[in-house]
Amino acid sequence: MVLDTLRLDFVTQGHIDTITSLNSKNTHINLFACKDVLISNVKIIAPGDSPNTDGIHIGNSQNIYIVDTHISTGDDCVSVLPGSQYINVTGVYCGPGHGISIGSLGRTAGESVSDLYVKNCRFVDTQNGVRIKTWAVDAKPGTVSRVGFEHIEMDNVDNPIVIDQEYCPGGGCSKQESSKVQIRDVKFNDIRGSSATKEAVTLKCSQSVPCQDIELKDIDLKNGGPGGPAVSLSYNVRGRTYGIQNPPSSVKPPVASSTELEDYSSTELEDYNWY
Repeated sequence: MVLDTLRLDFVTQGHIDTITSLNSKNTHINLFACKDVLISNVKIIAPGDSPNTDGIHIGNSQNIYIVDTHISTGDDCVSVLPGSQYINVTGVYCGPGHGISIGSLGRTAGESVSDLYVKNCRFVDTQNGVRIKTWAVDAKPGTVSRVGFEHIEMDNVDNPIVIDQEYCPGGGCSKQESSKVQIRDVKFNDIRGSSATKEAVTLKCSQSVPCQDIELKDIDLKNGGPGGPAVSLSYNVRGRTYGIQNPPSSVKPPVASSTELEDYSSTELEDYNWY
């Protein structure tokens, strides 16, 4: 039985505008195998403790635009699932909810997400801010690539910036296994505000396929809760940092010659837009 409030399958050139979805039994708006769809000026509302009430669910879709939308729900405000590419999320208010998430990936071989751009969004009282999640247990190879998060405001968010390649929501997963999903070319730019926990930035990448080309520029996140100053935790990450780094970043630079590093231009981040 399908419990989604609005589901679009195999739709090309669609526009959802100026509607309100209230207290969905499951996902509010679900897109599968869609192309060239615009979602604008939509309001999505459900209690913060309502399970599996994702705001907008996107799978196997291309050229999806979500703009000027308010999402208050009990799961991901926007979830981007395998097979999706060229997804643009701009001007979204998220809260309560679990944030904007890529994944999870790694359950089936060959899963991928690419070319996701999230800009000018605000997160208030959410469990996560911007997140990438992949399975480690019984994991299959896949990729996440060409992702940009920029000009993001966090207000009392538990985990503002997260890469979790040990995703295991039910608990009890083996720590001996490692995700086989390669995450690369992910940019975090101008993300500011307050974390509700001490761990404002957590980049927990795979030991077998470490994250590559991760960039952090002008990160300014303060701990608004207990535990002292905010911290940034990084595991198996190779990348670069620029500008403000509050909390101080522990991202390690890529293995490269000094000439290659000198030739690298930080202005690439400003040009990182495929739309």
